This record gives sequence, structure tokens and C-alpha cells, in this order.
Amino acid sequence: MKQKKSKTIYKKQDNMVGYLMLAPWLVGFIGMWLIPAVISLYYSFTDFNLLNTPKIIGFANYIRVFTEDDSFIQALKVTFLYVLILVPLRLAFALFVAMLLNKKHVGLGLYRTLYYVPSIIGGSIAVSVVWKQIFGNKGVVMTLLSVFGIHQTTSLLGNPKTALSVIILMGVWQFGSSMLIFLSALKQIPFALYESAMVDGAKPAYTFVKITLPMLTPTIFFNLILQIINGFRVFTESYVITDGGPLDSTLSYVLYLYRRAFTYFDMGYSCALAWILVAIIAVFTVIIFKSQKSWVYYESEEG
Repeated sequence: MKQKKSKTIYKKQDNMVGYLMLAPWLVGFIGMWLIPAVISLYYSFTDFNLLNTPKIIGFANYIRVFTEDDSFIQALKVTFLYVLILVPLRLAFALFVAMLLNKKHVGLGLYRTLYYVPSIIGGSIAVSVVWKQIFGNKGVVMTLLSVFGIHQTTSLLGNPKTALSVIILMGVWQFGSSMLIFLSALKQIPFALYESAMVDGAKPAYTFVKITLPMLTPTIFFNLILQIINGFRVFTESYVITDGGPLDSTLSYVLYLYRRAFTYFDMGYSCALAWILVAIIAVFTVIIFKSQKSWVYYESEEG
């Protein structure tokens, strides 16, 4: 009985240590995410401009979004197009580089670090400013085009048809995190599978399609979820490089949400936009999770 009591005391002390270690994250989660999220949900049902007292107006903000706001439709189109093009390109390029770095090379650790750096600094204000200078009217790209006899009066960022492409290109450039995840997954694929394929005379393209891709589908699934969520949240690039222009051709959803909140001080409406974005991301996430049974291969489920 005494031994059982001591085990119970030890278990409680062990749990206390766990809760103590969890406390910093838990305080941050409640204070920096959960409480603001609840307040934001409340404001989305109010008429609030940061100066007046919030007045509850029901679903008026949501109805206004879908029936009166043309800028909402434009921001949604731009963001969907951005995600649709960016995510496949970034994942494909990340996988390509990961396969190159999965082979033995001199200075391989340095190469991995250099390829990961853009993912660390890519979303910063400073890099966005540099990117703006590179593709601006007097930037490197325009200078190179003139050297080859291509003279244009408008830069790629000033043309509504090409501005979003520059933003997408910057997003693809930030492939480092996905690359490292792919690289880790490639190292987990049993080499015996490739040996068997080589004995049978299989070509590299065949082994990639029949061995590498199926074994990587859980990692592709994980990266796909992360990149879709990050894609819908694009803000810094659109804000710093083009400020949504020209002609709203790079007006991302989060940038439009930001404008409604801090340019027009329409905080209640902005909160409604934010929760619509949450719903859109949730729908895409659920669809991808539901579809994984048809294309994601888990080795533990074999047989």
C-alpha cells in the first residue's frame, strides 16, 4: 500500500514537471492566439472602427463581403492563382534539389545550408525590398533585357500581366524548408528497393515513378498542407514589392484584409474577412485529408 502511494506521488510530481515545461507554450497559445481569435470572431459580427464602441450587427459584414465587395473577389482570385501556381512549382523544385543533394558531393553540408537560407530570410522586409529593386525600372532584370536588345518602358512589376509572376518566383525561391523535409524522407527509403530494381534492369525514370514517388507520398502530403496554408497567408511580398498593384493584379487576400483594418479602420469587416479565410483554408485542408486514401502510400498499411 505504501509502495502504491509513493508511485502515485511520483506520478503527480512527474506530471507537474511536464505541465511546467509546457507552461510557456500554453501561456503563449492562450494569450497570443486563442483569446485574440475569440475576440476577432466577436468583432466580425459587429460594426467597429477602433474608435467607436462595437455594435452587434449580426451577419451583415459577411453578407456585405459576398454581395457588395468587388475587391474581395479580386483578392480571392489573385490568392487562388498564387497558390495554384506556387505550390506545385515550389514542391517540384524542392524535390528536384533534394534528390541532387541526396547524393554524395564535396561540401554537401554547405550546399544544404545555402539552399535553406532563402526560406529563413525570404519573407523578410529587407529581401522584399531587394527583390523590388532587382525587378524595378532600373533593376538588374531591365538592364539585362536592354543589353539583349529588349527595350521596355514598363518593368515586370509595373505590368499587370507579369507582376504576380515576380511574386510567385520569389515564393518558389523560398523552397528550402520543403527541400530539407524531402531530403530527410529520401534518406528513409530502403536502398534494397533500388538494388532490386537495378537487378531487374529498371531505368532511373522507372525507379523514380515506381519507388521514390510512392515512398514520398506521405511527405508530399505533409508539405502540400503546409505550403497551401502558407500560400493563402502571403502578405509581405505583395505589400512591400507592389503594394497590391498594378491595378490590383497582386492584391493578396491578407493584404486586402490588412487594408480594411488599418487603412479604412473597418475592423469588424476585416475580422469577417479573416474568418472567411480560416474557413477557406479549413475546407482545402479537409479535402486534402479526405483524398489521401487514394494517393498517399503508408508502408505500415501494406497488406
